[in-house]
Amino acid sequence: MISSPPQNHAAPNSNTESQQLQAVEQEQEDEFHRLLPSSASPSSEAVLIKTLERNEDDDEEAAYEAREKILIGDFELDSPNSSSVPPFSFKKLWLFTGPGFLMSIAFLDPGNLEGDLQAGAIAGYSLLWLLMWATAMGLLIQLLSARIGVATGRHLAELCREEYPYWAGIVLWFMAEVALIGADIQEVIGSAIAIQILSRGLLPLWVGVLITASDCFMFLLLENYGVRKLEAVFAVLISTMALSFAWMFADAKPSTKELLIGLLVPKLSSRTIRQAVGVVGCVIMPHNVFLHSALVQSRTIDPNKKGQVQEALNYYTIESSAALLVSFMINLFVTTVFAKGFYGSKQADSIGLVNAGQYLEEKYGGGLFPILYIWGIGLLAAGQSSTITGTYAGQFIMGGFLNLRLKKSVRALITRSCAIIPTIVVALVFNKSESSLDVLNEWLNVLQSIQIPFALIPLLTLVSKEQVMGVFKIGPTLERAAWTVAGLVIVINGYLLLHFFLSEVNGLLFGFLVSAGTAAYVAFIVYLISHRNSELSNWLSQFVPKSFSYSGN
Repeated sequence: MISSPPQNHAAPNSNTESQQLQAVEQEQEDEFHRLLPSSASPSSEAVLIKTLERNEDDDEEAAYEAREKILIGDFELDSPNSSSVPPFSFKKLWLFTGPGFLMSIAFLDPGNLEGDLQAGAIAGYSLLWLLMWATAMGLLIQLLSARIGVATGRHLAELCREEYPYWAGIVLWFMAEVALIGADIQEVIGSAIAIQILSRGLLPLWVGVLITASDCFMFLLLENYGVRKLEAVFAVLISTMALSFAWMFADAKPSTKELLIGLLVPKLSSRTIRQAVGVVGCVIMPHNVFLHSALVQSRTIDPNKKGQVQEALNYYTIESSAALLVSFMINLFVTTVFAKGFYGSKQADSIGLVNAGQYLEEKYGGGLFPILYIWGIGLLAAGQSSTITGTYAGQFIMGGFLNLRLKKSVRALITRSCAIIPTIVVALVFNKSESSLDVLNEWLNVLQSIQIPFALIPLLTLVSKEQVMGVFKIGPTLERAAWTVAGLVIVINGYLLLHFFLSEVNGLLFGFLVSAGTAAYVAFIVYLISHRNSELSNWLSQFVPKSFSYSGN
């Protein structure tokens, strides 16, 4: 590592000090030219300069310390300017397997499962095609998140802190924390409901919340024994979900013909539009976009070596695709079970996460192993795993945006407390009826929908920026596709917000506050978009005041 020159504001008072300063500067210059090949492009030079500058500060916040990373011992291409990639290796794929499955938990959290069961009960098999394409859109966004983490050696929260002015970075951090707390409340409540089911109602909701919180800390202790141990725990939890919901699928025996038609034939009606919005809206979780860019740094990859970066991206693409295929199958199982059992029934409009187990037991009976307990086990695995990844994401978001130099255990305590305290309050206040929990869930979905642009826009801005990504910036075609997906998700969630506020906002004062908040919200989104130096920014500049077009730190 290059040592920093002495920071002395007074002029050197001797020839010896002057010679020492020149020697240090010469050492830095020699090191720079040694690392930078003669054929490097200006973008490569910019990326390397930023890397060298970051290396000058040992105290800089990092996703993983060097001793925590998994060593990929047989990288064959160590030349900085080599862009060739060695042949595929199952051994290397196994070493890279892990981050994508942790990321996929956000596609299986209790909020998603509730969206699945409601879509099945109200829309039947007709929205399966949308579930499939929404998962594909989610995969594209998550691959871009992984790309930015591997190519830069930094995660998204850190890059946002460097890219945007201080005030904008603070706003982005606040929005990410709010989204995380909203998701965490849903996940912890879902896990607590599962504990209530498995205890036959003996344990109230608030006790389940406390158990979930303590279990989360116990699992996080495994991180001290290595990243692979923690990834193994997640593998067990995902397997538990897959087996539980596959068992339910086998018990329910959904129609194969209707399932295939639902997957292959797009169909949408006015009655199912709200469920369709929910299916798409649940796929993009703001905290998950930040999380994946940090998780991929758990492997030892040198961002200055093109061959290593490209090889890592290839393996992460395969791994993430496999992980989201598993998550899609689990979501498919849940949707089809409730489509078979409750579509067209009088319970369809009232079914939710709280009473789903009871309805399943009434519909399918007890049997050798009652379906109620199978549902409870799967829901518990979903809730527990998603709360752990939520805590994980909270550490990276807080550390990256604020550059906090705290121990991970301290950060975990802070982020967990931020979610657990409001969750306990919610559990006590909303545990009076099933309808009150459904209202709470609607508000939490709205809360997370509001935050989606503040994760997607910075991601797409940075991943298409040559100064940040170097040769690994995305091309124009992929950039347009990504912005199309992001725009579609934002518009769909905008519809959800509009529908919600039109039905919920009553009174002049409340309406004025919502209108003022909406104006500030839209202004900040326009600022984030205009921050980009692209064709989109140039087009928007024709319609947006110059005061919104400021860029730079």
